[in-house]
Amino acid sequence: MGNYTEFRRVARLLLNHLDFDEDINVSVFETNIRVVGGLLSAHLLSRRAGLELDPGWPCKGPLLDMAETVARKLLPAFKTPTKIPYGTVNLMYGVPKGEITITCTAGAGTFAVEFGTLSRLTGDPIFEQTALEALDAIWKYKSDVGLIGNHIDVNTGKWTATDSGVGAGCDSYYEYLVKGGLMLGNPKLLDQYYEYDKVIQQFMKRDDWYMWVNMKKGSVTMPVFQSLDAFYPGLQSMLGKIDDAMKTLHNYYQVWRQLGFIPEFYNIVNGKVVDKREGYPLRPELIESIMYLYRATKDPMLLEMGRDIYTSIEKSSKTPCGYTTIKDVRTHKPDNRMESFFLSETTKYLYLLFDPDNFLHNSGGQGEVISTPRGECVIESGGYIFNTEAHPIDTAALHCCQRARDTKFIEDMLRTLQTKSAKLRFLDDFTRITSPKWLKEGLPGSYNCTAQPFHARLSILGEMFEPQKVMNAAP
Repeated sequence: MGNYTEFRRVARLLLNHLDFDEDINVSVFETNIRVVGGLLSAHLLSRRAGLELDPGWPCKGPLLDMAETVARKLLPAFKTPTKIPYGTVNLMYGVPKGEITITCTAGAGTFAVEFGTLSRLTGDPIFEQTALEALDAIWKYKSDVGLIGNHIDVNTGKWTATDSGVGAGCDSYYEYLVKGGLMLGNPKLLDQYYEYDKVIQQFMKRDDWYMWVNMKKGSVTMPVFQSLDAFYPGLQSMLGKIDDAMKTLHNYYQVWRQLGFIPEFYNIVNGKVVDKREGYPLRPELIESIMYLYRATKDPMLLEMGRDIYTSIEKSSKTPCGYTTIKDVRTHKPDNRMESFFLSETTKYLYLLFDPDNFLHNSGGQGEVISTPRGECVIESGGYIFNTEAHPIDTAALHCCQRARDTKFIEDMLRTLQTKSAKLRFLDDFTRITSPKWLKEGLPGSYNCTAQPFHARLSILGEMFEPQKVMNAAP
């Protein structure tokens, strides 16, 4: 939005007054996506906002230091026999005594974007490694038919809730397999998502709806649409499944047209709101999918959908001091609370839908060359990844820091080696050890850049051009 003065004011408030050495228990999941994710995004946006930068930016900076401080306080939660994290930590003392061992799948599998970003920027691999180990553990415990439940015991790996769906309890786990795979260049995560998607289509999909099923048998247990399900068409659009995504989005939008909002639970069979799940807490998932699909298709119908959503919120939810949750979508009776994700996500996705020239929509036709202590690199070259709280991450900046560390390591080693033959052996060993099989043989077709539209190539590779070529590229 360009409100850089407010950005700088709030950043200085955080840096001057925020202290995380508090004897309080916090949600590991929520602290990660909101606090760690927000600080990392703010760090990467600092240059654009005119904040004074550390000379080593984007690989150094006070907001990055704060994000690292918070993330380190979350790490004790992952010290379990399964490597799946507890749901709660104390910011001073680690996992609280007697902490429950049950956590939801989404809460355990939503760290790859934030922790991966932190490792790529700081050079400390512990964060990315920790996040990937948790994802591997969940994959390990999937059922014989390939499905996951929505709650699991972090000590035993036993599923304690066996309903499987794309919504509550599972949603951002699937999301981070895709976004983590694209952002980190990790085909293993994408492979896992594609395997899940096969069984999701086989067992959950009915007439372009996604129902809840038993994770062990695949039989339908709840023929309901949850409001949190609505993120899934947007996720599909990131991988080019546009037709499927549009059909499902149309179903979800019809619920909005019927009621003026979407309830937490909607019975697909009888077309009615589920009792005691009739509220709408201003969730972002539907408008999120609309925004992604509009960027992919430019279909004007999606703008009409966005306008309807904006009109409903403005008419029924606006109050003199903010916007309130809708207590009952059948009557539009207002509640008396506003969730933080309304500002962080819902309004942001609405704004981006109607702002076609926003820098976050950069499709890769341009970037900016910056000078760092380790040489020049390109940033803001498109392919932004939003974390599940809608905090954008500039993937090119991650590559900038990674390349700088690799270059320094090579230079330092070459300086210590005396003979040409020793230097050649080192370079050969370095290339062989650090180049995984898929870099040598080429990516599988599903994520091969030549098979992707241009904006998707930037999502996968981040910075893909030499600096001069980026500067000369057509906008």
